[in-house]
Formats: sequence, structure tokens, C-alpha cells
Amino acid sequence: MSEPASAPQDVAVTLDGTNPTTKSAAKKEAKRLEKEAKLAAKTAKAAPSAEKKVKAEKAKKVDATEAPFVNTTPKGEKKDMSQPMAAGYNPIAIEAAWYDWWSGQGFFKPEVTPKYFPLKEGETRETFVVPAPPPNVTGSLHIGHGLTTAIQDSLVRWNRMLGKETLFAPGFDHAGISTQSVVEKRLFKSSGKTRHDLGREKFVETVGEWKDEYQAKITNQLHRLGGSYDWDRVAFTMNETLSKAVIETFCKLHEEGIIYRANRLVNWCVKLNTTLSNLEVDQKQLSGRTLLNVPGYDIKEKFEFGAITSFAYVIEGSDERIIVATTRPETMLGDTAIAVHPDDSRYTHLHGKFAVHPFLDRRIPIVTDSIVVDMEFGTGAVKITPAHDPNDYEVGVRHNLEFINILNDDGTFNANAGTHFNGMKRFHARVEVVKLLKEKGFYIETKDNPMQIPICSKSGDFIEPVLKPQWWVNCKPLAEEAIKRTRAGELLIQPKQSENEWYRWLEGIQDWCISRQLWWGHRCPAYFVRIEGIDQDVNDGKNWVVGRTKEEALQRAGVFAAGRKFTLEQDEDVLDTWFSSGLWPFSIMGWPETTPDLQKFYPASLLETGWDILFFWVARMVLLGVKLTGKMPFKEVYCHAMIRDAHGRKMSKSLGNVIDPIDVIQGQTLENLHAMLREGNLDEKEIIKAIAGQKKDFPKGIPQCGTDALRFALCAYSGGGSSFFTFNHGRLLMAGSGRDINLEILRVEGYRKFCNKIFNATKFAMLKLDESFPTGKESLVEQWILHKLNFAAAEINTQLAERNFMLATTAAYNFWLYELCDVYIEAMKPMTDEKAAAETKKSAQQTLYTCLDYGLKLLHPFMPFVTEELWQRLPRRPNDSTPSIMVSAFPVHDPEFVFEAADKSFDLVFSALKSGRSLAASYNLQNEIQCTYSIYQRHGKLLRVVCVCAVFLHIQNDEEAALFESQKATIIALTKGCKDARIVRDLSEIPAGCGGTVVTPSIAVHTLVRGLVDLDVEIAKCEKKLHLAQLNLQKVVKVESQPDYAETVPENVRLANEDKRKTLEAEVSTLELSKEMFSKLK
Repeated sequence: MSEPASAPQDVAVTLDGTNPTTKSAAKKEAKRLEKEAKLAAKTAKAAPSAEKKVKAEKAKKVDATEAPFVNTTPKGEKKDMSQPMAAGYNPIAIEAAWYDWWSGQGFFKPEVTPKYFPLKEGETRETFVVPAPPPNVTGSLHIGHGLTTAIQDSLVRWNRMLGKETLFAPGFDHAGISTQSVVEKRLFKSSGKTRHDLGREKFVETVGEWKDEYQAKITNQLHRLGGSYDWDRVAFTMNETLSKAVIETFCKLHEEGIIYRANRLVNWCVKLNTTLSNLEVDQKQLSGRTLLNVPGYDIKEKFEFGAITSFAYVIEGSDERIIVATTRPETMLGDTAIAVHPDDSRYTHLHGKFAVHPFLDRRIPIVTDSIVVDMEFGTGAVKITPAHDPNDYEVGVRHNLEFINILNDDGTFNANAGTHFNGMKRFHARVEVVKLLKEKGFYIETKDNPMQIPICSKSGDFIEPVLKPQWWVNCKPLAEEAIKRTRAGELLIQPKQSENEWYRWLEGIQDWCISRQLWWGHRCPAYFVRIEGIDQDVNDGKNWVVGRTKEEALQRAGVFAAGRKFTLEQDEDVLDTWFSSGLWPFSIMGWPETTPDLQKFYPASLLETGWDILFFWVARMVLLGVKLTGKMPFKEVYCHAMIRDAHGRKMSKSLGNVIDPIDVIQGQTLENLHAMLREGNLDEKEIIKAIAGQKKDFPKGIPQCGTDALRFALCAYSGGGSSFFTFNHGRLLMAGSGRDINLEILRVEGYRKFCNKIFNATKFAMLKLDESFPTGKESLVEQWILHKLNFAAAEINTQLAERNFMLATTAAYNFWLYELCDVYIEAMKPMTDEKAAAETKKSAQQTLYTCLDYGLKLLHPFMPFVTEELWQRLPRRPNDSTPSIMVSAFPVHDPEFVFEAADKSFDLVFSALKSGRSLAASYNLQNEIQCTYSIYQRHGKLLRVVCVCAVFLHIQNDEEAALFESQKATIIALTKGCKDARIVRDLSEIPAGCGGTVVTPSIAVHTLVRGLVDLDVEIAKCEKKLHLAQLNLQKVVKVESQPDYAETVPENVRLANEDKRKTLEAEVSTLELSKEMFSKLK
């Protein structure tokens, strides 16, 4: 162990630097300091309120005189950058005009890349293609679309700046069910009419008008979000090219037997009057008996779910009863069998016999089935309704049972349910069935039954399984090929959790019903061939033909009719929206034609979307893409998290928590948020609920944040899922895992302040620049900032490549805020004033320019508008004619910017500075900070640097002495209240009454607090810290004193323990010194 450092003499130093000559004079000076400190504290306490008042008055004056921004730049022209920079950051002004100029210059087109990134000999150019998920034309975009655009466009802009030929292909989805539903609601609300009142042709025309209106609105939103889409290639799922692809796909798959027609059970939504795929059905979990409202019924009516009702059937020709149970009592009107287990001895005597239906003239056979019946569950007897239950359907097929449909499309019962129930609504029938069972004595009991009930994800209605003749896709062979290719590495799915789900879903895939009973969509190119004089089954696919054109269908029908007279009747149904969306990556490139775009830009590089539509959409694109083109439609799938509100709730219009990204960009009052609710299709009760939600979440409305802040915030949330934020040494660190983002608007507003910081820092830095760019000899702090810049560039490139947007934005944020603004811009001030040497000044300017130029480029993918505005104001280096930051080269790791020694050395200086600041803050010292930087030699001798309105460096270690000597100007610039820095050689020159803290084993920091603090309190603090430090030191010494320590403990652990011991030894010495100094002042 090293010997303890000797304590310095008790020397008092006055604030003006003079020493009192006697003890009595020292005491008087101490009392005077205490009195002044109390007065200063009182003044400081009053100052903030006065300062706030002045600031408030200034703000009022600014608000009163500042006129709203008006964009005077002609559309498509470049903004005039010759005008002085604005007084402050205004996102609306900053973001104006740039998008139209970018688009007009062709910067969004892939063809622009070769012009600004010429290839060197032997190089080949990569492409980067993103087919944007087409937003539905049902309404305006919400904040989830903002997340999608922010992530995708950040990657697109980054790859464009890397010199890749980049295509960001935009488009829109017709969204059959959703769009038809919203237009029908609006139609009825405005005119009281239904689509049937208009007729199919007129209704489709009305929906087309809605589509045009909202496509324009969405386009404007995407412009405001800064998405660099190639608008010359915009697509719509029902335009001529994409419709041709849909027809070709249907016909080709039908010809190969993959698409077929069958009368099978489907998910029927009464509210929407259409079938749904399994993916469009949610499962609502009930723990037991629950009363629920049902769409289409009086709001006061509630019906029982989550219960199981038992009742008895009478065996034909006897008084014997057999008891069955059901969660849907009304379906007993469609029962056509009772199943028992063949090995159940209780029912052996009933095999082959019949039960009698209590309400209908129907004999019900008793069949044996070992698959559907569990002898141990309930009574061991199961009622079978083949036409209204998936399991019962299979039983019906196995036993050739009668399939009786009792439900009309509108949710009422038909004649098959009997005269009493004919025309009755389904849930009224549920109540009535139980009532009649009780009256006739067949009712047994009703019990709680935890269960899931199927709900339409679009309307919230309760799904009914019904028999319908529909078109189906046999997905099994398509899925097998997709699985094989994914496992072979042709497709990367991120995050890993989504990949695991991918395989599970494809391995258990079921056939896909693609028929929809709608008018808005692609009408099925299938035709029923009605042959004159022949009774044909419309459900039988053999009686149907398909055709790419009506002429082709007629030709095929003629062959089928074999000379008999016939007529063609096109299927009234349309195709599932996801059928056309499944062709998106190649249909937008011109498939089925072999176009230049298809050859060059297919397959796509990346498909970015939400994990919640991985199977709705992504899987179907893969199934169809591989089948139709022979290629995976994209090389990578990245699934972003789902945005929820700050409370973790799913965003819903009825909750009032759906956020329009434009409202975040330009701000919105609470009153306007309320008003917009009434423009939609919510009923009055839902509007009242939504207004209450808005008042709670946005009591002052939504603040104006700007596009850049919104995009940056959304990317900062995206590191693989939901996020949590931590702070380490003053730096913002972000990490996350999961599948949800709980969005807080205040966090977005925080990034607006970051934009303001960038704006003001650049504005200040512009004052330090001139038009010349000489090569200078970089100082230590310049080398340090260039090294940090290089690290940030490498980190951002790495994290973007790994799709970790959270860590990428963190690297950019930390560089700008904590390294460039907090350190270098402050440290360079003395290097650029009039006293600085010309070479020093020019070098500092050159470094500053490099940091601004590269720093803005690093931010550009996330913050396109503010970075373009500020970058355009920077002078250009010689021979640099790059017109836009969009087409400038993105910074990458540069070996010339690697200064590891400088990084380590300046980090040491800065670490001591931060410790000094923290120490001063712990004593509530804000001005005239008096610090001592103590430096220890390896042998334990105490060396010190003192700041008494100045910095005094007492250093005997030559290397560290030289380092701190070279950084005197930087230390002064970065230490508030410090006027000078000097070297001291005598420990006695350190003033008495200092508090201290250890930075490293060789460096400690002291702050003069004499006369400013309660000495007894500080002595007690020192004793407490000293006791803890001594205990920790004893623990380390005990570990190092163990037998065979050197032989059994790894070297890295021994070095860590040695460093820890030296730090603790220095801390003990410092605290002992502080305690001794405070004690002598009493």
C-alpha cells in the first residue's frame, strides 16, 4: 500500500486572493464570508421568481408582436437562404417549401443516385427498395402510420445517402370491408339511405368519391411527414394495372386447382353482412356469465354469454331422456344428431335410435363418434349442429348428416327454425328457446362456463358460423414452399419473436376463404354457366368457369356447354382485400408484365410493417409471391411495435385517444379535437366518452412539435418494441423489448426542444465560421470531438443496419447534445476570439464545420427538414456543389478521425471537470466556483489543481501536468465562474474549508465552501462518507490478502480490485483532509 499523503497547512484565502495574517483576522474573515453567504442565499432564493416574471413579460411581448408564419416560396422552388436566420426555432417555418423542392428536383426518384454518387471503376451499385404498406382509404392517417413512415423513410434516406439506387414506392389500399362500412355509415347518417337504395353502380361511384377525397388527404399527410416517396410510381389496389394482376392471379390459381369453390362453414358478420377470414376474427375471453350488448339491438338490451345450458331430448317411442349442453341454446333449432362415444356403456342401448325435437317435426339420430365426444365431460352426449359449428360440421361430414341452415344473412332465423322462430332475431331466439324449454319441462340448468367468443374485428359483432358457397385458396402447398425458403435463409424476419410465430402459423395454416359479400372491391372473375333446361347446383365448382376477360369466360363456357344453350352469370361477390394486397410488392412493379421496374426493383429489399398484420398481409405476400414469381417478394421483414396511448390502451376513436400526426406537427386545441369527433361516424354516446378521454389526455390540447421532433421520437421508441428510458452520467440511454409503444406527447415535445438546441447551436456556430477552409493542427479537444463524431457515425450506421432505431437516435442525440453543444462549442470559444492565434482559430473553425456538416447528415434520416434548412446555410467547401443534404454522402467510419489517445486524455480532463461541477452543485454553489483538482502520483503523493475564481494546478506527475497545462483554456471555458488557471507546487496553498470528492485513484476535486455551509453538518457528512469508504476499503484489502490470491484470481479481476483499492484510498485521504479542514475552521 502507498503511504498516506500529508495534509496541507491550514491556510485561509480570501475571495480576492489575499491571505489574512493572523488567526483573529482569519476568524473575522470567516464571519464576514458567512454573513455574505447568507445574504447571497437570500438573494438567490428571490431571484428565480423575479427572473421568471421578466421572462414571462418578454414572452408576452413576443407573442403579441410575432406574426404567424406565411410561406412565400413559390411551389417547387428553393427556399431563399440569403435571409438572416430567424430569432428562434419555428418548425412550421423550417419545414415549409422543402418537400415540394425535393420532389420537383427529382431527389425522390431512384434515377437520381448515379448523378450524385458516380461509381468508381469496378464498382456495382446496390438497390434499396421499400414497397410502402398502402394505407387504407377509409380515413386520415393516425400516429401508427406516422411510426411506419418515420422508420421506413429513415432507412430510405440513409441508404440513398450511402449511394444506393433507392425506391420508396407509395400507394393506397381500397380496403373493401372497412371503406364500404364507413361510407355506408356516412350515407345513412347524412341521407337516411342505404347502399341498396342507391344500387350497386351508384354506390360504387359514391365510394370512389370518398376514395379520391381521402387519398388526397393521406397524400398531404405523407408529404407533411417527409416521406421521400417516388410519387410518379404511386399505385392503388383497384387501378387498371393492379386489377389486371388480381384477375391473372385468380385465374392462374383456379386453373392449377389451388383456388376452388366449396359450400363450407365461414365466419359470418351480421353487422357487415359478409364473410371474414379467421384472421379478421378476435376472441373475447369471458370468465363466466356475462351480459353484453350486441350491435344491431337496442342499447338497453343485454344478452347472456359465458354460460352453458343443459336440456333434455326425449328418445323416440319412450319416456327416456338424454341430456345435452350448449353455450348457444338457439342453435338447437338446427340440431340434426346427438353423438355419444361408441365405448360409453351408458348409451350402448341407444345406438342407432332417434330422439325427438321438442319444437320441430324432426327426428334426430343418435350416432357414435370417438373424435368429438369425451365420455368424461358432462353427460357424455353432444348435440350436433353441422351447419353452425366447425366441430359439428366435421361430424356431419363423417356421418353424412343433414346440414340445416337456420340463419338468414341479416341475423334473423329462417323457416328451417320453425314457424314460431321464423323471422326472429338470433339473440331474441336464444332467450325464447330457454323460455320454451322451461315451459315444456326439458330445461335442466344453466352454469358459468369460462370461454372465448368470436368477435368481428371490424364491427364488434358476434360471429356466426354459417354454410356458404365461397371461393377458397388451398394454402398448404404454398405454405410448405414458404417455410422451406425461409429456413433456407431467403427471408430474414425481425425481431426473432416474430420469426418463431411465422413458422407456427404457416405450419398450422388453413384454407383461406377469399369471397366477400361486398360491392366495393375486385369482383370475382368467375362465372356460373347456366345451361338451359338443366337443373344445376350453384354450389358445385364444376358449373363455374373463370376468365381474364368476358370473352375468355364465354369461350370456356361454350366448351363446357358442349353446344347447349347457356347464359353466363358473374359472381356477385368481391375478393378479400388481402388477396389484392398480397400481390403488392410485384403488382406495383407491373406484374404480370415483365417490366423494367419488375426486373430491377423486385424482389424488394425490405418490408416494414406492424407485427399485428404479419399473417394478414406479410404471409400472404410471401405465399403468392413465391408461387407467382418464383421469388421471395422481399429479402427482409421488420415488424415494428404497436403504438398505444400513454396509459397503454389500444388507440380507439371511441376512447378519444386516436392521434392525427398532423395535430402533433402543427399543434391542436382541445376545442378543435372535440369538434373533429363530430365529423366522424361515432354516435352521441361514443362522442361524449371520447370527449372525456381527450380532456384527460390533452387538457391543454396538443402542443406544436413539428415533423422532425415527431419522427425522431417515434424512431427513438423503436428498438424492437416497447421502450424504457434511463439516464447515465447525464446521457440519455434508451433500450426496449416487447411489442408495444406507450406514446407520450410530452416526450415528443421534448425532442422539439432538442431541435431548438440544434437550431441555436448552428446559429451560434455560424458566427464562428468564415468562407475559408484551411487545414489546421487540431488541439486535444478538437481531436476528441472528431473522435466522438467518428464513433457516432460508426454507431449510427451499425444500429441502422441492425434496425435498432432507438440506439441509432441515441447516438445522434448524445453527440449533438452532450459532446458538440455541451463541450466543443463551449471549449472553442476562447479558440476563436480575437486573442487566439490565427492557426488555432482556423483549425477550430475547420473542426466546427466538420462537426456541423457531418452532424447534420447523421441526423438527416430522422430529421429531414431542420437538417436541410441548417445545412443549406453552411458555406460549401471548395469543389462541393451538392445541392441538397438528401443527396450528400452519409458519414461513415473514417480512420483519419480516430484519436484514441486524445479521447482518453480529454475524457480524463472532462471527468474531473464534471466531478467539480457536481461537487459545487452539491453545495448549491452556482457562481464564483472555487475548485481544487488534486492529482496523485503513483506512489501516493498528493498533487493538486485549485480553482479560486481561477484554477490552480498542483502537479508533480509530468504527463498529467502537461495534459492539464495544455487544457487550461478549456478548463476555464467549461467551468462556470472560473477566470484563470495556474499551476501551484505547494500543498499549503490549498485553502482551508474545502469539500472534496475522488475522480480516479490519482485525481480528486475540492471546492471551497468555507463560510457558505454549516460546518457541523459538513463534518458529519464527511464522517459518514469516510466510514463507508473505510469499510469498502477493508473489504477490498481483505480480498487481496487471501492466500493464493495472485494464483487463483484472474488478472482482469485483480486489476479491477487494485484500481478500486486505489480509488478508495484516495477517497479516504480526501475525506480525512476535508474533515480536518472543516474541524480547524470551528
